[in-house]
Parts: sequence; structure tokens; C-alpha cells
Amino acid sequence: MEITFLGTGAGVPSKGRNVSAIALHLLQEENHIWLFDCGEATQHQILHTTIKPRKINKIFITHLHGDHIFGLPGLLSSRSFQGGEDTVTVYGPEGIKEFIKTALHVSKSHLNYPISIVEIKDGTIIDEDNFTIYVKELEHGIPSFGFRIVEKDAPGELLVEKLKAQGIPSGPLYGEIKKNEQVHTKEFGTLYRENFIGPDKKGKIITILGDTRYNQNFTTFIENSDLLIHEATFNAEQKDLAYRYFHSTTEQAAMLAKEGNVKHLIITHISSRYLEQDHDDLLKEARNIFPNTDLAMDFYHFKI
Repeated sequence: MEITFLGTGAGVPSKGRNVSAIALHLLQEENHIWLFDCGEATQHQILHTTIKPRKINKIFITHLHGDHIFGLPGLLSSRSFQGGEDTVTVYGPEGIKEFIKTALHVSKSHLNYPISIVEIKDGTIIDEDNFTIYVKELEHGIPSFGFRIVEKDAPGELLVEKLKAQGIPSGPLYGEIKKNEQVHTKEFGTLYRENFIGPDKKGKIITILGDTRYNQNFTTFIENSDLLIHEATFNAEQKDLAYRYFHSTTEQAAMLAKEGNVKHLIITHISSRYLEQDHDDLLKEARNIFPNTDLAMDFYHFKI
């Protein structure tokens, strides 16, 4: 899995940062892209990447503030002209269905592919073949949600040396053993998969939070994530301002990461008041609490 940050600014676009959008690339079996938020001009940002809009099959909207949704109608419409035929499922708070349907209706936009719109609430669980997504309501001025994406454990590696030691030659039989709990053979009797498979490969956990105040109660939701993506709209000095506007500071994002025992933290949703020369100071504030922190810029790419 890989992450591409398409927009990392807060509120309004700036010369250095577009507004919120994050792409999660699901490689190997899935070969799909999930989009988290779709701020204004997200499809313009995509043009500067290798992302193919037709590969986007799920869109998760954290909340309905404009800097997180104003790019959605344009992206959905353009996808019809970019080879998109598969169903797109949009998950978002109550009101996302009305927003999409109204925008498409008023603009007389027609989609050449099916669209499903699912309105979420606190505690929603989305079950996919290889992933489970948990939904948590955060603390913001309007309903805002976090998504905990848990990759399901994968079967372990075939223990080839053990098979060979028992005189079982390589070939199609190896594939049968890996796919089935037991395989009956004339030459080797019944072979049980559990005897020839290594430990399950633990799935990765990625947690992406929408706009929110710091709240220690979110620790359980983000706990043990391989990657936590957390807003850091303000620097540490602006703690009171962050609270007033339902946002978090660099230090607060780092505190939650530390409390939740996550492996890596990426802070994003940076206010336009902070210029490029301020980035080192913002990052230092977070790293003083949680050293394994990065600060995302537009087009920052992270492999999980």
C-alpha cells in the first residue's frame, strides 16, 4: 500500500498547498485507489501524478466543509470521460448524498458508471474482501469522521523446504496445498495445509482522521496503527485558537500518536499562515514529542 497526498492545506488553497485530498493505493490483488476527501481542484492535482481516475473506486469524505468536498462533483463527472466504468462508492456524513445528487442534477452531469452513496455514522463498519474500515466520529464544528483501515491477515508463506524434506516435489500440488485446508493424494496421503504454511502475515493498519480537536479518547481508535495521518492546522503556540476552531496543533497530533503507540505519524492540513520557512519549526514541535513524524507537502508519497 502507498499514500499520495494530493492536497495538504487547510481552509483555502495556497500557492504551496491545495486543499485536502489523500489517495491510498491498494496494490497487488486490489489494484484500486481509495480517495480520502476531495477538495477543490483535486482532479487538477491528479494530473501531476500517475493516478488514473478510473482506478478510483471508493471515496471517503471525512466531513462536509468545502475544503474537503468542493472537488467531488468535478472528479465524478470527469471520470466518465477517462475510461471509468466500474462502480464508485462514496462514503460520507449525512448530507453527502444530497450534495452529490444536487450538484450532478443542477449541472446536468451524467455519469457513465454506477455510483453508490453511503451515509456513515459513528461506529459504522465497512467490510471488504481484504480490508475492514472502522468509522469514528471526531470533535469538530460539524460531524467529522476518522477512518481506521485494517488490512486482513494474509496466509503465511508455503514452507517449501519442509515439503521437499518429505519428498513432495514442486509443482501444481504446492498450489493446491496453499489453497486448501487438506489435499488427498495417492502417493503422500492426506496433506494438511497447517503443517506446511508459515505464520499469517499481519495486515497493516492505517488511520486517517478528519478535522478534529485533540481528544485523548481517540487513543483506542488509532492504537497500534502502522501509519496515522492527523491534521496539524496550527503550531504549538496557537493551542487556544486550535481549540476555538475545532482543530489540532502539531504537538497535539504528536501526543495522540505517542499515546496510541503508532509506528509513524504524518501531519497535514497545515494553515496557509505558515510559509515554507516555517515547516522545520512545525516539524520540530511534533518530533520533540513523537520523533517518527513527517510533515506532508502536496505530492508527498509514502510507502507503507
